[in-house]
Amino acid sequence: MQRTLLPKPWRNWAGNVRCQPSHCAYPATLEEVQSELMRCTEEAERLRVVGGGHAHTPLSFSDENHMSLAHFTGIESVDKPRRRAWVRAGTRLGRLGQSLAQRGLALDVHGDYTQQTLGGALAGGLINSANGLSSLASLVTGFRVVLPNGTAHTVTQDNGDNFDAGRLSLGVMGVITHIELQCRTPYRLVTRRENARFDSVIDRLERLRRGHRHLTLYWHPAAGDVLLLSRNLTRAPVTRFPGRRLAQDFIANNLVGPAWDRTTQRAPGLTPLAHRINRLVGRDRPWVTESHEAFGRIRWVRHVESEYAIPVDAAPEALRQIDHLIRVLHLPARLPITVRFASADTAWLSPAYQQEVALIGLRAPPDTQHADYFAALWEVLDRHGGRPHWAKLHDKSAHELRQLYPRFDDFVALRQKVDPCGVLLNRYLANLLGVGYE
Repeated sequence: MQRTLLPKPWRNWAGNVRCQPSHCAYPATLEEVQSELMRCTEEAERLRVVGGGHAHTPLSFSDENHMSLAHFTGIESVDKPRRRAWVRAGTRLGRLGQSLAQRGLALDVHGDYTQQTLGGALAGGLINSANGLSSLASLVTGFRVVLPNGTAHTVTQDNGDNFDAGRLSLGVMGVITHIELQCRTPYRLVTRRENARFDSVIDRLERLRRGHRHLTLYWHPAAGDVLLLSRNLTRAPVTRFPGRRLAQDFIANNLVGPAWDRTTQRAPGLTPLAHRINRLVGRDRPWVTESHEAFGRIRWVRHVESEYAIPVDAAPEALRQIDHLIRVLHLPARLPITVRFASADTAWLSPAYQQEVALIGLRAPPDTQHADYFAALWEVLDRHGGRPHWAKLHDKSAHELRQLYPRFDDFVALRQKVDPCGVLLNRYLANLLGVGYE
């Protein structure tokens, strides 16, 4: 097993979380995962597993030990009749989609970043924007996990509480090494962009939500514009060489958009103009791709992000209140606010646990003063019972989380049973869960 003493400093994708672990292990086998966990337990050291670093919160922070599953990747086995696949947890989501397609399979839930790892996305609570679909955890039919004492266990739907707690666990229920995913036959999606005014979108929000398989709204409050990005099933042939799509994804997201962000930071009065230019860039003809090629992308532009899930029926009023607050307080909403939707699921810590939700996402450049902006809008989302996305910024205490997540205390109790010495905790997680940290 490769094990690095005093590795280079680690930082997350956004750059707002940094640490200097004393060791980083790169296991390539299940036995090496077990060995490293037992070592940390015996030496009373802490360990956090790192994936692609796309969490905006300190979930992966450690000044003691990191473990990366970068050498533990790929599809291990496929059950074609049941359309299921066992996948190693270090597999990148972009590569996973390609590998499944080569085997005649596809997923219903996709991540927005190709470099996220399957294990990291699952632990942080990746949630899809889809009508009738929910979190990545909803596709999990089983997983293999190594506990701090070194024992390995296979957990399936038959294991009840262990399954519903462990498939979205923040990485505190053991190290998940393999994940079994429910797949489906390959399919195509047609992607469309539509520009509309904010008031028009809010008035028909429910109809829009139910009318699309995947729908994401990119709302620019300063201009009052909304870009509707929809993806729906189609049998049309794949669009060959979608040059405009590539131009938009790369130039708009990584060049034009960032340039305007820097400009509007220095000259806030130009923000409405910037959003109107983005509106023109957003015009496009529909394009068709295989499902696994419709979502994942590489972004160079760093930003910090927060996202809360509120009951879907509360979304129109919440968005109107946010719009009012931004205008009255002149809040710096320079990056678009996103709105997504997801169906209910049964993972204990899912923001969509037992309820359909609208996911309201807030973004800001990492080098700006965003705390007041986020805090003001969090107050609106709190009034509507907002549950925070675990991998994105929020200000919730264990006491508040207990009121929002019905199985929160059950999760904390089960974690204590699985990891009584807190090997897999860091200070941030201990405070988040309301448990001791020494």
